Amino acid sequence: MSERSPRLLVFGDSLSFHGPEGGHPADDPRLWPNVAAHALGGSADLVAGAGWTARDAWWAMIGDPRVWAELHRADVVVLAVGSMDTLPSPLPTYLRTGLRYLRPDPLRRVARRAYLAAQPVLSVALRGRPSVLPTRLTVRYLDTAVSALRVLRPSLPVVGWLPSVHRAASYGYVQTARPRTTAAIASWAARADVPVLDVPAVVAPHVLGGHGNPDGMHWGWEGHAAIGAAMAELIRPLVTRVGSAAPDAERLGHVG
Repeated sequence: MSERSPRLLVFGDSLSFHGPEGGHPADDPRLWPNVAAHALGGSADLVAGAGWTARDAWWAMIGDPRVWAELHRADVVVLAVGSMDTLPSPLPTYLRTGLRYLRPDPLRRVARRAYLAAQPVLSVALRGRPSVLPTRLTVRYLDTAVSALRVLRPSLPVVGWLPSVHRAASYGYVQTARPRTTAAIASWAARADVPVLDVPAVVAPHVLGGHGNPDGMHWGWEGHAAIGAAMAELIRPLVTRVGSAAPDAERLGHVG
């Protein structure tokens, strides 16, 4: 087995590409996936979207042919999702995400403004329920993804993380589902032998101290640096020696 630079394939939400002032290109070296990859002497490929949950990561894994190609080149897969799953969702997901399809344009703008105004109020009134994705579904999609990856490439390391914290006024400062989802992910990860990063342990002081993005959700560059360094340490033992030669069974097919 020969040594080479490890390739990280990261499935994430906006925490993976938003900085202190908004979104950034996936190759920005200050983003945590690239910080982690640099610390390991490798590179990172990011598959992510705003508001993505564990379900969206699974859908990308089975539906995007670019992901299928990257899966055969990756040395480790990082499932950096689960945080958005725990946010309050006063409207069902299909209605909330469907606002963009409303026509005519003035109606869409009015509906969006009304929802954004109501969201923090309803989040508090309903005590953070329902969440964007129920805990059981978050765990189910994570488990399905890991099981599929282990069929496709049995020796491919997979790591995850525990949901982040927030102080976002847009959600009424509410995150009722996080403790329950955190416990469920941690329990599943132990059973499935998936190492997980305790994200709140790394960035809670940064976020709750108001040092991140003014939106109270996303991180500043110090937060990205801390998460990147911690993720690199989690991954390092798994990719200390990665070989370019893998069993033929790991180089064929795609997930799904």
